[in-house]
Amino acid sequence: MKRIFVSITLVLCGLCGHAQAVLSLDSCRAMALRNNKELAQSKAQLDKAHWDTKAAHTNYLPKVSLTAGYMRTGDEISLLSNNQKNALNNIGTTAVNQFGAQFPTIAQQIITKYPDLAPLIQDMAGAFQQNAATLGQAGNAFGKGITDAFRTDTRNMTAGMILLTQPLYMGGKIKAYENITKHQASLADAQLRADEQQVMLDVDRAYWQVVSLANKRRLAVSYRNMLAHLDSDVVKMINEGVATKSNELSVSVKLNEAEMTLMKVEDGLTLSRMLLCQLCGLPLESAPRLADEDNQDLPTVAQDIRADVETAFANRAELSQLATAQQIYAEKAKIERAAVLPQIALTGGYMISNPNVFNGFEKKFRGTWAVGVMLKVPVWNWGETKYKVRAARTEATIAALKTDEAREKIELQVNQEAFKVNEANRKLTLSMKNLDKAEENLRTAQVGFKEGVITTSDLLAAQTAWLQAHSDKIDAQIDIKLSHASYNKALGQLGE
Repeated sequence: MKRIFVSITLVLCGLCGHAQAVLSLDSCRAMALRNNKELAQSKAQLDKAHWDTKAAHTNYLPKVSLTAGYMRTGDEISLLSNNQKNALNNIGTTAVNQFGAQFPTIAQQIITKYPDLAPLIQDMAGAFQQNAATLGQAGNAFGKGITDAFRTDTRNMTAGMILLTQPLYMGGKIKAYENITKHQASLADAQLRADEQQVMLDVDRAYWQVVSLANKRRLAVSYRNMLAHLDSDVVKMINEGVATKSNELSVSVKLNEAEMTLMKVEDGLTLSRMLLCQLCGLPLESAPRLADEDNQDLPTVAQDIRADVETAFANRAELSQLATAQQIYAEKAKIERAAVLPQIALTGGYMISNPNVFNGFEKKFRGTWAVGVMLKVPVWNWGETKYKVRAARTEATIAALKTDEAREKIELQVNQEAFKVNEANRKLTLSMKNLDKAEENLRTAQVGFKEGVITTSDLLAAQTAWLQAHSDKIDAQIDIKLSHASYNKALGQLGE
């Protein structure tokens, strides 16, 4: 069927600009399915769901991230206090002063015990006094070197890290999320099918509305011409003295009403064509002709049907969507439950910084690699997860209740649409009988009027009955077309 739609569309494109296009119902449906803005949105939603599914699948794979940063601080980190720094910077002077203060006592004790060492002790004391300042400076320089070695100089920090994370076990959350995206794709596909069915039904209604008004326009023209002919005959009869001015006024009033009716039908036909063009994605001013609008007797199948509820249950997109919604809420409960299960991930990476602490504090870039396993075990969250799981299960229960309600409504709708089809069949049968009687009544009235045994008002009544009978026949035929379309949509089979 789709190939037929495409072929018809290509032919129509070739005819554009050369002749007025003649559109069949199938070609109108095909153009509407291709050009309708709402369907384009539904198709975009389906594409989005497809990409969401692919994105969810990537959660099984390792993720690599790169992080880099620079920070300027007002003060650097100090491993030594100010007192410790001052002590190290003056360690030489402090040591010399303490040694100089204690040396005489120590020297006297040595000389008292070992008198022979007195000259040596005196020489040492003189040498110490001569070199005390030098020894103090050397000690201070040594202490300052230690202080400088402990300086971090972290006011300008630059760091970078590349990290690889491989999930090992996430409590089933990844699988549940992937299943949800797949169900969402099913939802989008079902919504697209439902939107296509609705668009085709709208096209059918607009198409048959144009056909109905085109037939009623021809009927209105015939009725107007019939009254115009009668008006001319009445004028002649007045001139011959066999009719009155009152007869002429009665016919003129009916003729004016017929003109007004014709004008309203033409306006309605123009607007209906514009609506059909809008649904099909055609320019509103294109006013295409329809393949069925010249048919004065539309082909119809007046056969009663029985409501096929089981087919509707199997095909209706709404039930499919509600069933999928229950599955989504079940997966959502799994995701919430995963929050209280252990989560394990493998990590590995390489970190670099400047300054670095891998060889003291160096102002150069240097880094190292690291590999590890991360375990996260939730301990207590005041029952939050339990409540969320129950909420998700309640949502699934709500979806199940909505499904039961939808099945009841669909069953009712299918029965209503089947009833409308059968009612339209009976209406057509009655309208055809009435049309035969109206045709015979009009023929008899016209003959009687010519013979002078039928009054003008009786003829006008016969003509009005003839008009109403033809209009009822058109309405009955269109009702059959529309009721079948609505019934097929209720079954989920419109366009198949």
